[in-house]
Amino acid sequence: MGLISSSWSFKNFFAIVFVVFAISGEFVAGYYRPSAWRYAHATFYGDETGSETMGGACGYGNLFNSGYGLDTAALSTTLFKDGYSCGQCFQIMCVQSKHCYYGNPSTVVTATNLCPPNWYQDTNNGGWCNPPRTHFDLAKPAFMKLANWKAGIIPVSYRRVPCKRSGGMRFQFQGNAYWLLIFVMNVGGAGDIKSMAVKGSRTNWISMSHNWGASYQAFSSLYGQSLSFRVTSYTSGETVYAWNVAPSNWNAGMTYKSYTNFR
Repeated sequence: MGLISSSWSFKNFFAIVFVVFAISGEFVAGYYRPSAWRYAHATFYGDETGSETMGGACGYGNLFNSGYGLDTAALSTTLFKDGYSCGQCFQIMCVQSKHCYYGNPSTVVTATNLCPPNWYQDTNNGGWCNPPRTHFDLAKPAFMKLANWKAGIIPVSYRRVPCKRSGGMRFQFQGNAYWLLIFVMNVGGAGDIKSMAVKGSRTNWISMSHNWGASYQAFSSLYGQSLSFRVTSYTSGETVYAWNVAPSNWNAGMTYKSYTNFR
């Protein structure tokens, strides 16, 4: 048999590599890039322990167990986008205030909560999260990285940045025999989710609907089947596959880790 040309060999080699990674669920099609800088304001809630930031509208529960810690923020309605911004990462810099620490430091926070409107207060005097304001209500420890907490409110510059996560996405299971509710955590890349689907070992792909925050649901009986997930980013539109995340004896209340993530 004659020799195969080098151009054919390399082309097919990379095609094979693409297929192998796609099948394994660990292929990532690109990297999320930072956005342009924009202007907003920031306040804080809770105390130095961050206890009041646990839970929140995104449904992450204990933020230490979820991998987010105290570098978190509640977003105004304009930014929250009905929960589709949950998990997004923002670099925030204190600007144009005497309360900013020297050098105008910045910090990166994850969106984990909603800062609801306060219609009883003026938008520019207490109703900081009223639409159409773009506002961050930071966990106090995050705010204290930027400015003296006694400032109360500070002007900031902010931009979306890639979420740098360790390991794969985590899937927390809730629900019952006929209703599967999944909270997705530790999402890398753009950090957010547009849509999901679940596949049992004996089913085809089943589309999941957005419940609230970072949770998605399927009204199907999937007990006794190992489960895989298809996840699409809200910002980038990229899709990744997390194969065989949960074993066939999965249970509600458990969190299962994958080896798949966005970059």
